[in-house]
Amino acid sequence: MPIVAHSSLPVFDKLRDDGQTVLTLNIANQQNIRELHIGLLNLMPDAALRVTEEQFVRLVGSCNQIAQLFVHPFSVSGLPRSKESQDYIDRYYMDFQEIRRCGLDALIITGANVSNPVLIDQEFWKPLEQVFSWALENVTSVLCSCLATHALLKMLYDIDRYKLPKKCWGVFDHVITNPKHPILKDINTRFDVPHSRYNAVNRDSLESADLSVLVETVNGDVHMAVSPDQFRVIYFQGHPEYYTMSLLKEYKREIDRYYNDELNKYPVVPSNYFSEDAVGIIEQYKDSVMSAKSTDKLLPQFPESELQMHIHNTWREAGKSIFNNWLGLIYQLTDLDRKVPFLNDVDPNNPLGIL
Repeated sequence: MPIVAHSSLPVFDKLRDDGQTVLTLNIANQQNIRELHIGLLNLMPDAALRVTEEQFVRLVGSCNQIAQLFVHPFSVSGLPRSKESQDYIDRYYMDFQEIRRCGLDALIITGANVSNPVLIDQEFWKPLEQVFSWALENVTSVLCSCLATHALLKMLYDIDRYKLPKKCWGVFDHVITNPKHPILKDINTRFDVPHSRYNAVNRDSLESADLSVLVETVNGDVHMAVSPDQFRVIYFQGHPEYYTMSLLKEYKREIDRYYNDELNKYPVVPSNYFSEDAVGIIEQYKDSVMSAKSTDKLLPQFPESELQMHIHNTWREAGKSIFNNWLGLIYQLTDLDRKVPFLNDVDPNNPLGIL
């Protein structure tokens, strides 16, 4: 069933305009259909706040579960915000205390951009820790993306992420390492996932804490893992929610940063993202940027429309399937009163019955 527009959040109109089915609250109330309430803790900086919100709401709304899907965005203090972004959050996002009062069936926590490499020194660490602590006791399953994965692994298992020799970004080939896990039901054993990060956690660290790795790159880099009970927490290092042009826009921002002396080196091209036919366009634009920078000329216009023709989305269907399976399992494990199932009729150490 589709997303329910239960508030004036602008993304609901955007999805409806794009052709995605979005129910009005009035229509939803006339249907005797089970509800699922999903929290979205959005930690992204101002430039990516709304698009990240849109990506995850769209991904949730693409699921085919027999339920009405309510997404409740919220944020935490300690993140630097412009007045415009803070006004947007104040107007459209819920307060965490309200989230606690209403309850959730599931929680998605986005990544974040941080300048301090030590996570526990971030200003948002304590508020984030409060959300984590509450969710682990009151929410059926928590899905973490990128930095949220690294943060929760640090909080729960004292696993430190490590800095990579160079930025990991691009679209990478992945393999399923545990095809029997129900969250991977009916998914191709190999599929692509975008990544964009400077840090990582490895398989050995996760398995030493009894976490299970479900998906990794063909080179053995972890993308997806689950908590020891196989479902309470889902950990992503990649970004299945990304749009087709997400890495293109990030590549443009990185070039802008180089031109403005925020980066020492011209950014490398995202791996496996552009087709070979785009090489000439990319090299020609790089030469024009280098020339403009050395002669104090204006930054040339980025050839976005030309490069769009050389990008293919090879990850969307796998991402949609994983989210669909995840929400389907939540639907099965929760009751109508949204009580935490692990405290009721299932084995808290193995709620999915995985042998």
